[in-house]
Amino acid sequence: MTNPLLLTDFYKTIHHMCYVEGLTKLVSYWTPRMSRKENIDKVVMFGLQPFIKKYLIEYFNENFFEKDKEEVINEYRRIISITMGNIAADTKHIEELYDLGYLPIEIKAVAEGERVNIKTPMIEITNTDDRFPWLVNYLETLMSCHIWQPMTSATIAYRYREIINKYFELTVENVDAKKACGDFSMRGFSSLESAESSAAGHLLSFTGTATIPAIIYLEKYYNCDIEKEEVAYGTPSTEHSVMCSYGRDEYSAYKRLINEVFPSGVISIVSDTYDYWNLIVSMLPNLKNDILNRDGKVVIRGDSGDPIKIICGDDTADKDSPEYKGTVELLWDIFGGRVNSKGYKVLNSHIGTIYGDSITVERCEEMCKRLMKKGFAVSNCVFGIGSYTYQYNTRDTFGFALKATHAVIKGEEKFIFKDPKTDIGNFKKSQKGMCYVYRDGDDILYKDQLTIEEQSQYKYNLLLSVFKNGKLIKDYSLDEIRKRLHDKF
Repeated sequence: MTNPLLLTDFYKTIHHMCYVEGLTKLVSYWTPRMSRKENIDKVVMFGLQPFIKKYLIEYFNENFFEKDKEEVINEYRRIISITMGNIAADTKHIEELYDLGYLPIEIKAVAEGERVNIKTPMIEITNTDDRFPWLVNYLETLMSCHIWQPMTSATIAYRYREIINKYFELTVENVDAKKACGDFSMRGFSSLESAESSAAGHLLSFTGTATIPAIIYLEKYYNCDIEKEEVAYGTPSTEHSVMCSYGRDEYSAYKRLINEVFPSGVISIVSDTYDYWNLIVSMLPNLKNDILNRDGKVVIRGDSGDPIKIICGDDTADKDSPEYKGTVELLWDIFGGRVNSKGYKVLNSHIGTIYGDSITVERCEEMCKRLMKKGFAVSNCVFGIGSYTYQYNTRDTFGFALKATHAVIKGEEKFIFKDPKTDIGNFKKSQKGMCYVYRDGDDILYKDQLTIEEQSQYKYNLLLSVFKNGKLIKDYSLDEIRKRLHDKF
């Protein structure tokens, strides 16, 4: 495994020589500096704990502190000297760190599951040993690699949950909103690590997923156990290779799947392999008795076309066509159901629908609106959220960055900051000095330009110590994070 001090950008490796003489302490803050997502002005704090456990503790111990010192130093020197020259390949600071035997760093952070306003610091990081101020921002690259994705996905998932909760409140009775959206994004990610951390972010707001590794990730890093609590659920589902294996005989395929393969429970069947509308209006009526007599639910899954029109209908289509009514209304015509106490139609419990392609936040809300307008409870459709939602983002979606704001130089505290005149939109301006993060109603805000002593006088600073000198200080559970995030619901 690679020396963790090589898991960074090249320029970080020479900064220990470049900092001003006499620097003994550096304090930096991780902050979401902007939002590129409509109707999202807060970011969910999530994903720091796995980074601490996996990298700052386990990885550093196994691949640095517990390895042979000469091997560690030679590996570092070989890479840096060949690529950047002998001057850059100084290793005295690396040797000092190895001899210390742990990371002399303290990380304070807002509790995981909190929603932090844009521009408010979420994480504070500083050195605990005067010899290692260089280490603070040295860790930025590795940390950024691993925490922006789960934070971003958790934030977007929360936005979906806000929409679902809004329309469930209006149209649904006694139905758990956590089951309304499933995560189908795994195959769209460039690495397993990104996929599992993103899917874990989804599972803060929902319980449906197709990403098995997310469950293992949450059990390992967030103190949960699927044998004892509700963590996540998968759904038995077919894909097109299964349906195509029957040729065009979809009737036989359905008949076997619902009566022999899965005679009970939920079975989701992809239904657009050939002619989606014909399957619904011509084939499903012939399977009505099989479906209604079955102990469980058959879920009809569309997978192509405009999801709004497929589920809710197309009012520009011929009024006598199935396209005009859409999936939910057609299933109501075939299987019936009931009208709930809020006055909205709920499909018979043996039949349902899901759409798992091209769902976006905007489309999800429009589908909810249209189902409600047509008199149907929003719970009649499950939304499958894919990689377009969760992978089509970057660190800049919320402008995450770690910036130094406070220093001790030759015994004197200094406010340090960046404020580039060429910055468009004032996004890159950093805080100054030490920061105090506090709650103000539903908001989490901050006050900066404080000395170390001034910051310590605030009793209710939301930045709490989670890691210090190689040890985990606070160990959050999935359950408490979910409760904190969704307490208002």
